[in-house]
This record gives sequence, structure tokens and C-alpha cells, in this order.
Amino acid sequence: MTSTVPALGTSTAEGSALQAVLLDMDGTLVDTEGFWWDVETEIFASLGHTLDDSWRHVVVGGPMTRSAGFLIEATGADITLAELSVLLNDGFEQRIGRDLPLMPGAARLLAELSAHEIPTALVSASHRRIIDRVLKALGPQHFALTIAGDEVPRTKPHPDPYLAAAAGLGVDPTRCAVVEDTATGVAAAESAGCHVVVVPSVAPITPAARRTVVASLEEVDLTFLRGLMTQMR
Repeated sequence: MTSTVPALGTSTAEGSALQAVLLDMDGTLVDTEGFWWDVETEIFASLGHTLDDSWRHVVVGGPMTRSAGFLIEATGADITLAELSVLLNDGFEQRIGRDLPLMPGAARLLAELSAHEIPTALVSASHRRIIDRVLKALGPQHFALTIAGDEVPRTKPHPDPYLAAAAGLGVDPTRCAVVEDTATGVAAAESAGCHVVVVPSVAPITPAARRTVVASLEEVDLTFLRGLMTQMR
């Protein structure tokens, strides 16, 4: 767990139940879920294997150990998990070095949260080296805390990353709003007791208790998040 800027205070507007906002990265703030699949496809092609497009739904949003392990087993490729992890991180880092598009509404939402001094954390299954590269585009000043997948004992779909983020900000996870894009991330956030806003990226996700599904981050602002928390109290 690494803090990128000094933590902001946890005060919120009077009467608001919202204490903090915890944001996923890939597919939520930056349009990179397709990048991972492109890199995986290229690497396995170099190893003599073609990835089945249906596997994309299996690996999306998960920790690298799970995704890479699944692809090795599914293809029978002659490569170790450690070797593949290095290739994947290297390939992804090169890819985002060429282009890193933000999701619609991401820049506006981050600016609004910062302007109102809402404690905000970036919570990703990606490794620290990747997060630090992406932060340059997102703006590290927007986050009081960042949690990487290789910095917690268990990453998504386990609740550990979101519990670590809430603890690091000094807030109650049940009074945090999480924004996610995959079932894996949603499972982690819900297991931590957080309220979840889902902007599905690759696979559809249905609404449920303490879970609101929207089409785009452009539908999400501070008023929306505070209202959501008030409704679910």
C-alpha cells in the first residue's frame, strides 16, 4: 500500500453519508481493458497459440496470477507464470506509452472530487509499476492513496484491496462509494461492504442491492454519489 500524496481530510458535506470514493483503474478511469487482451493475444501468438475470444470474459478484471494462469492452462503454452507476468507487464507498459485514453467523464469526476476535497483512492489489480505510469495521465494529485494488486496479500475478487483503501483513508468501508467495471471488482467491493456503482466494460453486470449500474461515468458526479449513499443508508 503506497500513498502518492498526503491524505485528505475525511470530512464531507453536512448530512452526507459519503466518507470516501474508491475507484478502479483499468476499464473504469482509463480505456485499457482491451489493451490487456491485445497484449495477451500478441504474446501467445508469439508462443504459437491463438486465444479464444470467449476467454476474454474469464480474464477481464482479475489479478494477473489468475488471468495468466488460466491462459497458460487453457493453451498449454510452454511458459511459466513468472515469465508470462513479466512479458505482460512489459507489453502493457509499452502499449500505454503510445496511447492512454481516459474513459468519458473520468477527468471531470476526478476534478470534482478533488475540488470538494472528497478522500479518493485508486484501487487496482494492476501492479505498482503499471499504476505509477497510468497516474501520470490521471493526475496523482487526485488521489490520497493508491492500492496496487501486488501490494496486498489477496487482490480482487477478495475484499482486501478495498478494506486496505478504507483503512488507509481512515473511513468506514460501508460509507464508501466504489466505482468498478467488472464482476471481479464488484465482488471485491461488495465483499468489503462498500456501495458500488458499476460502469460495465467488457461483460454486462446486473443491478442488485447496494449496486447501481450506469452506462457511463458521465452519469456519475458527487451529487449522484451522495444521493446514492443516502438512499442506501
